[in-house]
Amino acid sequence: MKPKIGSLLFVLLTLAGTARSQDLLSLEEAIVLALKNNYDIRLARNDSASFALDDSYANWAYAPRLNATASKVWNNNAQKQELANGTKRDTSGLKSNVLQSSINLNWTLFDGLKMFATRERVAELERLGALGVKNQVVNTVAEVVTNYYGIVRQKQQLQAIIEQKSISEERVKLADKKLSVGLGAKPELLQAKVDLNAFTAAQLQQNTLIAQLKETLNQLIGLDKSAHYDVLDSIPINQDLTLENVRNNLEKTNPQLLIAQKNISIAELIYKERRGDRFPVVSFNSAYNFSRNENKAVINNFTPLFNQNSGLNYGFSMQIPIFNGFNAKRLQQQARLDVMQQEILFDNQRTLLDVQVNNAFRDYELQKRNLDLEDDNIVLAKENVFIALERFKQGVSTYIELREAQISLNDAYNRLIAARFNAKVAEVELMRLKGELIR
Repeated sequence: MKPKIGSLLFVLLTLAGTARSQDLLSLEEAIVLALKNNYDIRLARNDSASFALDDSYANWAYAPRLNATASKVWNNNAQKQELANGTKRDTSGLKSNVLQSSINLNWTLFDGLKMFATRERVAELERLGALGVKNQVVNTVAEVVTNYYGIVRQKQQLQAIIEQKSISEERVKLADKKLSVGLGAKPELLQAKVDLNAFTAAQLQQNTLIAQLKETLNQLIGLDKSAHYDVLDSIPINQDLTLENVRNNLEKTNPQLLIAQKNISIAELIYKERRGDRFPVVSFNSAYNFSRNENKAVINNFTPLFNQNSGLNYGFSMQIPIFNGFNAKRLQQQARLDVMQQEILFDNQRTLLDVQVNNAFRDYELQKRNLDLEDDNIVLAKENVFIALERFKQGVSTYIELREAQISLNDAYNRLIAARFNAKVAEVELMRLKGELIR
């Protein structure tokens, strides 16, 4: 009794392990994993975090600069003097030490409003970093969706191959039976076996292709390459997309256009900074100084053995740019040209986006029509194969007619699966251009 229980337990554990190894991975789960693990998204987030860190310290640009210095010097000197009255002094081992320290404050009160432009530019850079993350997220999600449904497509193709293989197996059985009773010819049997071997090879190749596509998806979503999972069987298509809805508020949702707009704002702020270089800089300055000098011995009787000074001073300073080889003017002109450059890039990006949206929508409409057509064709092709197979069983038709019907069914499957996948790819591309693959 115990061996039976042990054997049953072993079978149950084996089945459970097989079920776990082929857990279903939904598209939503794949996207969540990609948002967490994808390397490109993580790099984009690091860039954004760098901009955010700069922005968190940007308000301190208005604060004064405070610096302290301190030094202590020990001296051991030898002096030799000859005075005008003939007196000579020759002394060595004169030891002294000097202590000096100071605290200096510099506060820029006016610099042509340059500091305010710099503060705003840093804030805009942080927003640019966030847009960069969004752009990378949208592109990565589009890639994940396309790869995921690429696996589903090949899985459907595998099912079609298996169905075709079963028809070829039936052909082999019928041809062999007809040959054995003297009603068939050997070439029919040989051709049926050749076709069966071809579908067997296609099945092996299809399994390899699915494994390769899963490796690519694993890299995108950060799964271990040894992970085993299954994907969905169907590819849902959104039939309700319209060109008007996709184009509506495109400038407010497309990440690339938003990035181009942000680059214009940053260029304008740099222009303000360069313009501030031509204004005077007014600063408040203050310092507290302390010094102490101790001499162990001196030659000159009027030299103090101990001397200490301390004091506070403050005031204002103004730096007025008068002439620097027209460098400030040159930098301002360059900044203005950069603003114009970013505006041209924005207009170019907008026209490119219009073309991409129009072409993607045309492709979307085409693939939807193809999908409707191929849905009808697959029904006709299946019925045609069924009739041809029954006629072949009854000896009414030849194997050539049956093989042609089978080839037509295979072509219909290929077109249907391709049309469904292409329609999904066109839909994903429209949503990527819209910037609404993920909110």
